[in-house]
Amino acid sequence: MNFRSDNTASAAAEILAALTAVNEKPTPAYGEDPWSRKLDEAFSALFERDVRVFTVASGTAANAISLASVTPPWGAILCHREAHIECDECGAPEFFSNGAKLVLMDGDAAKVTPDALREAIARNARGIHSVKPAAVSISQTTERGAIYHPEEVAMIGAIARDAGLKLHMDGARFGNAIAALGCKPADVTWRAGVDLLSFGATKNGALAAEAIVCFDLAVADEIARRRKRGGHLLCKGRYPAAQFLAYLDGGLWLKLAGRANALARRLGDAAGAHASAPVESNQVFIKPGVEALAKLRTAGADFYDWGAEGAGEARLVVSWNQPESDIEAMCALLTSLR
Repeated sequence: MNFRSDNTASAAAEILAALTAVNEKPTPAYGEDPWSRKLDEAFSALFERDVRVFTVASGTAANAISLASVTPPWGAILCHREAHIECDECGAPEFFSNGAKLVLMDGDAAKVTPDALREAIARNARGIHSVKPAAVSISQTTERGAIYHPEEVAMIGAIARDAGLKLHMDGARFGNAIAALGCKPADVTWRAGVDLLSFGATKNGALAAEAIVCFDLAVADEIARRRKRGGHLLCKGRYPAAQFLAYLDGGLWLKLAGRANALARRLGDAAGAHASAPVESNQVFIKPGVEALAKLRTAGADFYDWGAEGAGEARLVVSWNQPESDIEAMCALLTSLR
């Protein structure tokens, strides 16, 4: 019963079929192939406006290149204290931006709040003696499995715009968020003020396929050059491009994410009072205590501890292809703890 991360999941059959289909003969390199040339059109249709799309191999690269493109070395990137760019990217945003500072904010469920954002902007407005706020980064879904609704993003977007800041969204689990919200992708991105989106697919059935979706076309050339300089312009661009085309075709991305979300809700229901956060996506947080977590592991469940050491809290992540047998067995275990 592996609930450590959706990174452990295999690739979807449709994605593998797409890779096989483009593997027949030589084709131009560095994004000049027919599939890469379709990406802007496919994503523009999805988001209902003209966008530029840049594929990269990892979510860390998508985040770091995006943020470096809008943040000078003396700038500040405002994010939540639990954000992936703060806790899990080994300083990549600082490295790619040549020294920009991450300014941290607090908020329930790892969400940036309007009040926290206003305070962080004001706190770093001391002229030449302070870093200069340049960008805000939010995660969709958050590192606590929560989802920003369109109106929440719009409030953050308005504050960022008024302060002259760019708004970046880390969408490593963007599919899970849209599947849960049921809204149009545009409603929770550019219509709400998002300038750059790290669009993740690897966690949801793809194979090393991440993308930077650029809504602010004035930044596109900067992203293109930083991607090349940072070593993420893939010479065989047809392979990530083919994955994304298959991923979007017929709503496959929402189908896979929707299944993971539904299975996660079953775990949350089984956990009952031990659930330490509402289940809004494919992540389930439980806090039954250290001894209870040990009991789950002894029974064959695998997951990460979460929160402070010894807190007795854990995170369970449901993958797009999680076996039903895993869910049934884990639900029985969680129920037994109640």
